[in-house]
Amino acid sequence: MSKLLDGIQDNYTFAQPGIQRKVKALEELVSRIDETVHRHMQQYEVEYLQFAFRWMNNLLMRELPLRCTIRLWDTYQAEPEGFSHFHLYVCAAFLVHWRKEILEERDFQGLMILLQNLPTMHWGNEEVSVLLAEAYRLKFAFADAPNHYKR
Repeated sequence: MSKLLDGIQDNYTFAQPGIQRKVKALEELVSRIDETVHRHMQQYEVEYLQFAFRWMNNLLMRELPLRCTIRLWDTYQAEPEGFSHFHLYVCAAFLVHWRKEILEERDFQGLMILLQNLPTMHWGNEEVSVLLAEAYRLKFAFADAPNHYKR
């Protein structure tokens, strides 16, 4: 438990600077991973803080069924860099997973409704395993080369 709290304690202090930094890092990462999705969000004036704040604050507990959260957190606990470092890549993979649905939305309201109510109620171990595999791929591609892939 102390390992978990060490990486996220500044998420829950005044002005929540940890969450603010993670949301900004997510925005930068997504702009590098999938520029089309990032531009689509910008086109309709969707700020990452408007949906990803909850992802960072609740660690995806409200986005995924409990059975998936347990599997996800089990993986987080095994991460050598800590819980919050890998969570960034999981959130990026989670957002890009919904690429098709995001790009089909044509206004701010539609995007916000989608991003705040993603259809994960029937997700299970297989979907979480795919999400984690993609998060690992992103981590290995982008974590050690933060400027190498910038456009």
